[in-house]
Amino acid sequence: MPPTSTPLEKLGFLTIGLFDEADPRRGHESTLEIVELGERLGFDSAWVRHRHLQYGISSPVAVLAAVSQRTSRIELGTAVIPLGWENPLRLAEDLATVDILSGGRLNPGVSVGPPMHYDHVKQALYPRTAETEDFGYERVQRLLDFVRGKPATDFSGVEGIEVFSDRVQPVSPGLGRRMWYGGGSLRSARWAGEHGMNLLTSSVVKAEESEDFAEVQLSHIRAFRAQHPDGDRARVSQGLVVIPTDSASPEQRAKYEAYAAQRMPRTAAPQGPARMMFAPDLVGPSERIAEQLYAHAAFREVTEVAFALPFTFEHEDYVQILTDIATRLGPALGWRPAG
Repeated sequence: MPPTSTPLEKLGFLTIGLFDEADPRRGHESTLEIVELGERLGFDSAWVRHRHLQYGISSPVAVLAAVSQRTSRIELGTAVIPLGWENPLRLAEDLATVDILSGGRLNPGVSVGPPMHYDHVKQALYPRTAETEDFGYERVQRLLDFVRGKPATDFSGVEGIEVFSDRVQPVSPGLGRRMWYGGGSLRSARWAGEHGMNLLTSSVVKAEESEDFAEVQLSHIRAFRAQHPDGDRARVSQGLVVIPTDSASPEQRAKYEAYAAQRMPRTAAPQGPARMMFAPDLVGPSERIAEQLYAHAAFREVTEVAFALPFTFEHEDYVQILTDIATRLGPALGWRPAG
């Protein structure tokens, strides 16, 4: 167990932003209200997931632009934007614009790999280049270069009455240091460290050196920091599904426990050809969850977290969970609310 002199420094949360196809505005409004609540409760950060062709947030940058105008302090992140769907130059423009609008609060998290169900969507996404697209780390490198101010063109200057820059505009100082990589493998962890990114490690990892989730996650964190210029000071955020029940109603407790039980079988062994491992959801009183976290080898290695909210709950459930995290669980981990 970590000594009490090592408190949790940054407490965040992650939401998928589900909505009903018949009333998408209500779902998006719920997401905005949840982030506003998070700021009032003193959370340090709020993160949104990215879902394409589903009933979740398909445009997290646009959502965070709206959130930036309804909050003033809380950091805003994406966990994560899958770059296989993106043009790095255009995304760099969007990220810099929202970072400027937010006053330097944006924390973009990204990942690589082919888009989900690529064979079914490639003709809509890349009708002429589907077979030649590169979905590897080079795509992240291009984004980093543009965000960090490297030239995007060999043309600049004045043409008529228009002025052109050779860099992505606007330039947002500091954004390049707030870029995160969502990695679940040793290779990704090392790459992120070598390229000076921050590391988002979630409730899903690849079983490479062990079949113990905490040990695997710990190895990723240490591999990342071993390659990062900042060493042990390099930023890592852990994202587990955490559901405190301190102020939950009996009906809510039953729902939460059923949700976790339904997902528990996948945590018993590595899943599929990629040997992916899933962490169990932590459900119960904050005091018990704190003990479980303190016993988690990877949690003891970090000082910031972004606890993931469950996918399919109601707005009132998220209010209860966030309130308990901020007022019960956070303090039990040594955290103090911001602001």
